[in-house]
Order: sequence, then C-alpha cells, then structure tokens
Amino acid sequence: MKTIFISLVMLLAININIAGKIRITVQSGSHERIDCVVSADVSALNPNEKSAVELYEEIGKQKKPVPCQLVTEKVQTPRLYWILDGKTDAGAVRTFFARKVKKKQTAGALMTVEDNQKTLLLKKDGKNILQYNYTRVEPPAGVDPSYGRSGFIHPAYSPDGNILTTIQPKDHYHHYGIWNPWTRIMYDGKTYDLWNIGDKQGTVKAKKIENTFGGDVFAGYNASLDHSIFQPEGEKVIMNELWRIKAWNVSDGFLWDFESYLHPSTPLPVLLKEYRYAGFGYRATEEWTKENCEMFTSEGKTRQQIDGSVARWIYITGDTKTGRSGLLFMGHPDNYNSPEPLRIWDENANGGRGDAFINFAPTKNKDWELRPDEDYLLRYRILSYEGGMTKEKADRLWNDYANPPVIIVDSNAY
Repeated sequence: MKTIFISLVMLLAININIAGKIRITVQSGSHERIDCVVSADVSALNPNEKSAVELYEEIGKQKKPVPCQLVTEKVQTPRLYWILDGKTDAGAVRTFFARKVKKKQTAGALMTVEDNQKTLLLKKDGKNILQYNYTRVEPPAGVDPSYGRSGFIHPAYSPDGNILTTIQPKDHYHHYGIWNPWTRIMYDGKTYDLWNIGDKQGTVKAKKIENTFGGDVFAGYNASLDHSIFQPEGEKVIMNELWRIKAWNVSDGFLWDFESYLHPSTPLPVLLKEYRYAGFGYRATEEWTKENCEMFTSEGKTRQQIDGSVARWIYITGDTKTGRSGLLFMGHPDNYNSPEPLRIWDENANGGRGDAFINFAPTKNKDWELRPDEDYLLRYRILSYEGGMTKEKADRLWNDYANPPVIIVDSNAY
C-alpha cells in the first residue's frame, strides 16, 4: 500500500560548513510565484539552542535582510522558513545567504499562538486566524453527551474577522468545524464508525499539545490525537494522529497548512474502508445556504456537479457581514488517492436549505490499509480570503503548494 512521505522542497549539495554561512538558491521553475512559502535544510550551519539564523537576499551588490524562522522538525532537522516575497517570474532565480549568529532578544512576533489552557488561538498581527480546541466541548443541553468531543478547529476566521465554520449544528451534532475522523474503520475483523460519534462506536480525542511556534514567518502547533473504538471491555486506542498546523505571514488573506500523520497504535493494521465520506471535513457557517454561497473546483465543476468528482482544489465563497468571504481548500498531490474524491452537499441538502459541507474523502471509492510499522501523511493548504476567488488564482496557489520552487543549498560558496 502506498506510503506518504513529506517532501517540501528538493535539496542538493549540503556539506559540512566551516564558515558558518551558506548560499541558498531558489529556482521558481515553470510557475510564477507571489508571496510563496519556501524552506531549506540548514543543518550545515549546525544551529543549536544558543544560536539563531539570519537570512539575506543578494540583489546585485546589496544584501537585503529577509524575515525567517528556524524550526527543528520531527526528525530533528533544522529547517529555515521564509516567504519568497513579491512577484517572482517563472524561470527566475533568486539568491540568498544564511548565517549562524548568536541568539538575541527580538521584538514581538507578528505570528503568535495564545494558549488559554482550553484552546490554542493562532493570530496574525493581532487578528484571529483559527482556534484549535484541545479540551472536550460538550453538546448543547439536552443532547446526548456522546456528541461531545475535542481535537478540532473552530472558529476559522476570514481576514475581516468573519467566522466561517460552525460546530454541533442541530442537523448534525457530530459536525465540528474542521475535523478529521474516519467513518468505516475495520480493526481486528470488526468495523467501527468514528465519524458519527452519536452511534457510540468510537471517537477521536485530543491527547497532547506537543509544540507551539511563533515568529515573523508563521505561527503553529503540533498536537497529538487518539482514535478510539468502543468495545464491551472498554475503550481502545487503535490509531495515533499528529496534526502539524502552520499559518503563514503572507500579505493576501490567511494562508495555513494542515498536516495529518496517521499511525496504527497496536500490532494490528487499520483498514479505512471505502465509504462515501470520511477524512478532512469542513462544516460552513450556518449563515451560508444555497441562496448566498457558491462552490467551484479545479476541474471546473459547480455545486450541483461536484459530489463524487475529484479535484486538486475547491473553493467556497459566501455572503458575510463585511461583504463576501471564502475558503480555498487545496489537496497535496502526494495524498492517498490524489486527486481526491469530494463529498459535498448539493443545494437540496437539509430540506432544501442547502447548508454547506465539504469533505476531501480519499476512501470514497477505495480502501486504504494502514500498516502498524509505517506512518501515513495527508496534507492540505487553506486560504481564507475576502472578496472572490478565481480559477487562475487558485491554480497559482495550488502550484506554489504542490510544485514548490527548487531549493539548492551550497555550503561551499563562501
């Protein structure tokens, strides 16, 4: 079965760097770039807890300081992130150098995370981007307590502060903003439903906040979750999940990445069985109905045509208090069963109201077996925007994500 591994950029020629300085060449490739997220492995600089990394762009004889952010990732590889700011033409080459310096006091970061011991709130220059709920949220009074859960994103905001998600709507109490459960899981010869939690077959729970990140380039967090089944002898965790969320400091809208790492937690495999919906889901604000919102996909399909089709991206735009706002959802080409099938509600949903629901459902038309000795990755990028979206802009943003610039790191240049 296909295993998904992360691959952000192509890296070449990394050697031991004695001078504490490396050259980084960015090749835009065949696509035009605008405020494109890029990163490089800077392990050649040997950064440590007492050091930092500074980045400069070489423009002729000038050295332009570039905001950057250093992070040690899951595999302990020091990685430097920055935004390839402005417009970069297709076929262009931009040159940077990075150097190791002593860590020093810095002014307040633009991208921050606030933790109130119940939720994490990601912010850009004081504006709310999204909230991760890591403590259990109970359902409304009088509703079966089994509908309560943790480990989901709500609210997700537009740049003007409009809330674009909802949770626990009366028609589907198990809908939770942006969330990632599976509907038909076969484990040890039996099938369980962890999506329709009111059926009391299983659930997903937030486990731990592993890390939080803030800086001039992104804010984010790593959070672990448990996927559990309910058996006569008690609750059993059969799969672990790690979310890695990063919201980027770009000039146009709120851009953020969602990465889900899945790993069976027992010696037995987990089979995600074919079903019409499962995985990365989005329930829109209840203000959006068939009367005031629209959907469109990379394949040119509109709302009444989308369900069951496949797409690289899908956007939804609807009326808000400040005008029009929307979300563009992009699936990574390395995802299982990419381009992924979509499950959406058409305009007849909920008795003709046409409430909005979107689901990238990689198991909509085929099973997916997860082996206990492997990790599996699903990746999505989301843009929250004001006004409208066009196919041309969505294609450009998807290409930045799916076909990023080539990064060449040369530690022998100085």
